[in-house]
Amino acid sequence: MRAALPAGLVEAIRAPLGSRARPGEPLARHTSFRIGGPADLLVLPATTDELAHVLRAAAPTGVRVTLLGGGSNVLVGDGGIRGIVVKLGRGFAAVEWRADGTGVRAGAAVQLGRLARAAVARGLAGLEYAEGIPGTVGGALFMNAGAYGGDIAAAVDAVEGLEADGTSRSLAPPGLTFRYRRAELPRGFVVTAVHFRLRPEAQPAVAARMADARTRRVAAQPHGRANAGSIFKNPNGDHAGRLIEAVGLKGLRAGRARISEQHANFIVNEGGARAVDVKTLMDQAQRAVWERSGVWLEPEVQLVGSW
Repeated sequence: MRAALPAGLVEAIRAPLGSRARPGEPLARHTSFRIGGPADLLVLPATTDELAHVLRAAAPTGVRVTLLGGGSNVLVGDGGIRGIVVKLGRGFAAVEWRADGTGVRAGAAVQLGRLARAAVARGLAGLEYAEGIPGTVGGALFMNAGAYGGDIAAAVDAVEGLEADGTSRSLAPPGLTFRYRRAELPRGFVVTAVHFRLRPEAQPAVAARMADARTRRVAAQPHGRANAGSIFKNPNGDHAGRLIEAVGLKGLRAGRARISEQHANFIVNEGGARAVDVKTLMDQAQRAVWERSGVWLEPEVQLVGSW
């Protein structure tokens, strides 16, 4: 049985958010996988003040706060997520270009691909590899998203956000560090905006690199079916997709989930798939690759919630 949130917490959060505080909201509506059970409470703050209010209300209760972001690169359990789930609203989708043409401040809810295309249109290099990467700037920062030789870490100048108690804080190197597919952020820290340092370059050259990234992505990755992007991180010196393909698992199904025939490091939702279906395929891929090659595949997709 779903545990109730502390008495008065929902009402306290609803006071400024109104209908943007939604008890029992199905999270399948908010993930790129189209999979996920209900949140105890989904909140969609539109401003930093609203977000701070949510965090301050939750902090003394001990209720867990989970940041959903754009809902890509995540697999939410069929039992949903206990506590409060935060999905940043439109107020976090502002883009401000530096007057000197060397960078940009992007809200955490800005779509990464849209930002990359806008940078290329201005003749700014540093994000062109991100064409086609799903999700938001905030999620891309958290995952240190990257492809084709580029990643977020190389372009980040500073990060704005709120601590778990709602206190504002800025992070910048050397205190801001990254590793493969992960940013090292303080526990409970919620990213609200990212400052990127970019470099002016001849626009045709930057556009050509973006076009190349787009062509490679379209050719290699599945389209037309809901998915969460790459399921496993690439092990050192190899590719997860190659290892999964080598053990003959392309096209393997569990329920309504399937390992893509186009790229074995993708699992697609054929319509009505459950989280347990995806997890079954992940477990089978990990075991088969381990038995064949001695490599244990580490998930890149984030598994959250109740199973």
